[in-house]
Amino acid sequence: MAMAFPATILSVTLFISLCAFTTASLPAGLIITIVNNCPHTIWPAIQPNTGYPVLERGGFALYKLTHRSFVAPRARWSGRIWARTGCVLNHGRFTCATGDCDGRLECNGRGGAAPATLAQFELHQGHADFSTYGLSLVDGFNLPMTLTPHDGKGHCPVVGCRANLLPACPRQLQVRLRARRGRGPVVGCNSGCAAFKTDELCCRNNYNNPLMCKASRYSDFFKHACPSTFTYAHDTPSSLMHECSAARELKIIFCH
Repeated sequence: MAMAFPATILSVTLFISLCAFTTASLPAGLIITIVNNCPHTIWPAIQPNTGYPVLERGGFALYKLTHRSFVAPRARWSGRIWARTGCVLNHGRFTCATGDCDGRLECNGRGGAAPATLAQFELHQGHADFSTYGLSLVDGFNLPMTLTPHDGKGHCPVVGCRANLLPACPRQLQVRLRARRGRGPVVGCNSGCAAFKTDELCCRNNYNNPLMCKASRYSDFFKHACPSTFTYAHDTPSSLMHECSAARELKIIFCH
């Protein structure tokens, strides 16, 4: 029988985490802060791109209305952050309804299963210490998210998707929680690629170039609600064109 991830373990983990990772106690450097404004626990996950180190062992639990801060690498780093939802411990195996990373609490470099709202980063680029960041719905949506830089120089916009897209998610894209009797609630909204897996919607093979990879009615659903996000592989939202130099903190807020 499935059971919720034990509250006592989460409480101890959270207490230790908050004591050890308060922003005030962190050394100088770029700080990444993950904030859970959702009315439920989430399980943030962090995956580096190839050649970069894993941060915070790749994942942890985060109670509602709490946050966790940690120092980013001082050298160049790139990767992604997302949140897993609906996680349970079932017969010794940890699994999540959305964003699951091979059944592990600490993803340790593994990617997440679609659908999931993704924050993408390129930190410490060039001589001016630029940070590039964006929010992607290319793999679908599971939670609202915003990305906010603090104390940076230059153009440092807030980007993200504040809207909850689950209630309006088209039926063909809906991911529902499994229930013993009938269908459960919608917990995720797939991209067209994740739902139908065609070369055209996934921008694969002959479609893997800017001329052939085009928006679809499925990506348009996400773009209409959250215009500053990436919604298909060769999408180029105008909000990406920013140069934020020497930011003190990058804040990822879920359910903002």
